[in-house]
Amino acid sequence: MSSGFISWIRKYKPKSLSEVVGNEEAKRKIVEWIRSWEKGAPGKRAIFIYGPPGVGKTAAVEALANDLKMEVIESDASTYRTEEAVKRFAGRASQYGSLFGMKRLIVFDELDGITGSADHGGLREITEIVKNSRVPVILIANDAYDPRFAVLRNYCLLIEFKKPSKSEVMRYLAKICAKEGINADEAALKFIAERSGGDVRSAVTDLQALAQGKTRLTYEDVAWLAPRDRKEEIFNVLRMIFYAKDASSAKTAVNMADVDLDMLFEWIYENIPYHIKNPHELANAMDMLAKSDVYRRRVKETQDWTFLRYVIDLMTAGVASSWSRKSAGWTPFKFPERIKKASISKEERMLLSEISRRIGRKCHLSSSRAVREVLPYLRVIFQSNPEMAKGIARWLDLTDEMVAYISREQ
Repeated sequence: MSSGFISWIRKYKPKSLSEVVGNEEAKRKIVEWIRSWEKGAPGKRAIFIYGPPGVGKTAAVEALANDLKMEVIESDASTYRTEEAVKRFAGRASQYGSLFGMKRLIVFDELDGITGSADHGGLREITEIVKNSRVPVILIANDAYDPRFAVLRNYCLLIEFKKPSKSEVMRYLAKICAKEGINADEAALKFIAERSGGDVRSAVTDLQALAQGKTRLTYEDVAWLAPRDRKEEIFNVLRMIFYAKDASSAKTAVNMADVDLDMLFEWIYENIPYHIKNPHELANAMDMLAKSDVYRRRVKETQDWTFLRYVIDLMTAGVASSWSRKSAGWTPFKFPERIKKASISKEERMLLSEISRRIGRKCHLSSSRAVREVLPYLRVIFQSNPEMAKGIARWLDLTDEMVAYISREQ
């Protein structure tokens, strides 16, 4: 069993690159690149590792440094928002080796954290360091294709980390269980792996919460857990946007959203009228969203992604700065009605398609002719003669849901 209350994420943090879960091709590319420095600085003096949270990006870099006995100069976005801060952190380090003869590695982690107005020359200075560094530089972010990184990308070798497969996560969890003396059912580990959605950190956290202190873990021990509450996450993102204290905080929320920008736009559009009660402020906020929508459509039409920054700025900072952020009482966030209606329409289309297929099969018609020529008559019968409808439903092998759909007033 486990000892103490040490986090298993820390306890089982990979010490070697071979221990990092999945992404074998990405790990191979990292090793090849770092080895290429033995012959002098390569064409790309930095690699840009990107991918979703929890897939082992930072763990891989730290494990690599441990394998090769390298000195790591590492920090996150809070340290390098300004040109001066970047120079202090990595300027000299990028030009000189370690005092103790160790090979040096400079790591800029959580690069997504540099946002808009909060970046006072930081990215520009990072780019200069990457261009001229005499030691390997590694950049880490969730999205390397953010428009802010357009210039920086030109000087980097891009390496993508993907979500490990369910089986890879399961094997990793099984190894932890073995070390903890826990006899875990395969079904239990499979459930935890599926629930994590490829996020290894989440999977290990769940495993510890469910199994710590036990000698056996069964499916019944884990099955009561619901999937991760993505709805609650989007609610937190909306709160950060609507009630942000400044523009930077509002824009930062986009990096936390577990939905694409189009869906986030719909969430904001749906909820603005419920939270902004002052008519003038509401008009200002909707104007910001309308302008965001103009740029959003421009991106789709032209595929010019430089417009994306305006989409994000207007729908987040623009909305947040449009009102006093005072709302009487607590107002819950609502699921976008336009998305809900589209979803219902899609379900109805699928149901109608199956009904028409069954009619066509019995009447030797195409599905389109069945909808056009037969279904209108069935609606009349089903709404006016329930007994006859029962016989027809049996003949066509219609489900109760299909009968209810045909019988409903259109």
